[in-house]
Amino acid sequence: MNAHPEMTIDQLAASVQMTVRNVRAYAGRGLIPAPRLVGRTGYYGPEHASRLRLIRDLLDRGYTLSAVEKTLLRHSTSTAGHALDLLHTLEDPLGRSEQPEEMTVAELTRLAEVEHDDAFLDRLVEIGMIERVDEENVRLLKPLTVRAGAKAMALGLDRYSVAALLPLLAEHLHEIAQRFVDEFRQQIWAPFADAGFPDGEWPAMLEGIETILPVASQAVLAVFRDQLNIVIEEALGEELSRLVEE
Repeated sequence: MNAHPEMTIDQLAASVQMTVRNVRAYAGRGLIPAPRLVGRTGYYGPEHASRLRLIRDLLDRGYTLSAVEKTLLRHSTSTAGHALDLLHTLEDPLGRSEQPEEMTVAELTRLAEVEHDDAFLDRLVEIGMIERVDEENVRLLKPLTVRAGAKAMALGLDRYSVAALLPLLAEHLHEIAQRFVDEFRQQIWAPFADAGFPDGEWPAMLEGIETILPVASQAVLAVFRDQLNIVIEEALGEELSRLVEE
């Protein structure tokens, strides 16, 4: 029994959420292999679906059809399938992307143990932490970060100073992330690309991409904890010295 049943063009279009007209257009440009013909009916398999999903994803990402066509005509169907796997990995690299969370403005202020402040809510909107749903409700775009900031405010830190730290963190962590990615591209991806993206090495490459992301995150967290301990010890030492002097 065929583990991958073949599909008519109508079934293929439905499975990849495209119109039959678009599928015919891409087939006419040679972007998918010819179907298996039985009489006048063409039958399509998983390799056709993979190609079409890749085309759809690339177009959704802003690539022109001309650029997609050049890429697909240059590479094999199997490479296109691997590229689709790579795109899906990049959709949620760490496998646990944050989902927006809605709460009332009153709940948010209680969480931070502060008084309601419309100007501060506007500031959180500006830095991409929340968005307003209506006058009484907000949507947390980065729930973990917002909750961590709220805990810092509950400890007594000024709300605006906490908000000012968030872009600072993003700026420095972006630089660190860029360095990690640059090293991976130069040392691992570039030799793979220079070799012509061999099919047999794609699984290891995808596994490497999936592995380096959490490893990099753990490394950053470990180093930050070490540095935070050092800074706290230094600060406490200064405060103890001041107490003794007084």
